[in-house]
Amino acid sequence: MTFRQFNKQFATEAQCRQYLFDLRFPQGFVCPKCSNEKSWLRSNNLYECTSCGRGTSVTAGTIFQDTRKPLQDWFIAVWWITTQKYGASAQGLQQILGLNSYQTAWTWLHKIRTAMVNPNRKKLSGIVEVDECYIGGEEIGKHGRGADSKALVIVATELDGHKLGRIRMSIINNASKLSIHGFITENIELGSEIISDGWNGYKGLVEQGYSHTIYKQNEAEKDDELLPHVHLIISLLKRWLLGTHQGAVERKHLQAYLDEYVFRFNRRTSSKRGLLFYRLLENAMVVSPTTYNEIIGKNSAIPF
Repeated sequence: MTFRQFNKQFATEAQCRQYLFDLRFPQGFVCPKCSNEKSWLRSNNLYECTSCGRGTSVTAGTIFQDTRKPLQDWFIAVWWITTQKYGASAQGLQQILGLNSYQTAWTWLHKIRTAMVNPNRKKLSGIVEVDECYIGGEEIGKHGRGADSKALVIVATELDGHKLGRIRMSIINNASKLSIHGFITENIELGSEIISDGWNGYKGLVEQGYSHTIYKQNEAEKDDELLPHVHLIISLLKRWLLGTHQGAVERKHLQAYLDEYVFRFNRRTSSKRGLLFYRLLENAMVVSPTTYNEIIGKNSAIPF
């Protein structure tokens, strides 16, 4: 789909609403209350069940719930975000849509980021490198796993021969066995080979059903030489945060940026932008709505 084709397909609100209807009811309308399969469209854009009279909105329970802006603007935002190779900024989205409020563009981006995690995504498998890193500004004194003021992020990189496969990233509370094992079991298939350093938090993976290879570090060896694939991803992530987002990422929202990076990286070879647009909207229909007050939180920014 080219942008010209995109504009033609979604030239009206009715076309956008019908697209969401088809995503929500791929087999045709089914009333959430009585399971009747027939409806008619009211003037207020609710689909009324011909049996029980219940009105159903295609945007209720989605990231578009309670929006006061046209769906066309939302579709343009999703299209633009999926076509940006190095990520999208709130300022750029504000300019594209001609929004008066930077806050609106910023909020939209965060709502859309929630749809970048497919709840049914497949776990990593095969050979997977895993390590942690700290995201944040320079700290005097402590370094490494003992640092206090930085966000601890665990990263897993799937290896496809000598090439990088899919990745996963998550903030964890600490580098304990509980936190590390929790991330691994949630994101990596049992039976996979985990490659890590000798940190105690990785002990016991064999008993959990994984194969575990430990790379021990020599005194002259750096972290990125010990686990080169996962540290390449960490380096690219930090560069992306500093470049695209100017380092202005709050600790409260860091996981959302990690999810966006994973979404983009795992689809880096896709040449079908229309398919990415479809997948993101498909996810947007099944993730819960989020309000601005829920997004902002009260945490202060991490100075990258």
